[in-house]
Amino acid sequence: MPQPKPSPALDAMALAFDEAKAAALRGEVPVGAVVMRDGTVLASAGNRTLELRDPTAHAEMLALRLACEATGSERLIGCDLYVTLEPCPMCAAAISFARIRRLYFGAGDPKGGAVENGVRLYESPTCHHAPEIYGGLRESEAATLLRDFFRDRR
Repeated sequence: MPQPKPSPALDAMALAFDEAKAAALRGEVPVGAVVMRDGTVLASAGNRTLELRDPTAHAEMLALRLACEATGSERLIGCDLYVTLEPCPMCAAAISFARIRRLYFGAGDPKGGAVENGVRLYESPTCHHAPEIYGGLRESEAATLLRDFFRDRR
């Protein structure tokens, strides 16, 4: 009997977690991101702020840049972004500017998030584009990954 195919969303989050774990091994905050369109991965990345000495080298920013290169466009129409942590204000704005269709994220970020916490960028009247938002995917696993990383660094 044929096995059911895994959901693209589950596959994308699994890849985002792989990127987050690889970031942790590099000493970076363990956040991973994946951009998909029509079930195809266009780009994936993990945080590289320390490695690149670049405060904008968040997983989301890197994945968006790579996806734009792959598509040849600054707009990622019809694309979905999967990220292990709620995006910060910088990343949330870039997601809006890129016209991401759907944003899926793992753990919420009460201190630095800008989607369901903090400034709630997509609720602002000056926000030109708000993606559909689906938070809490593998939330416990994402929170544990971050908690363990910071515990080990203290």
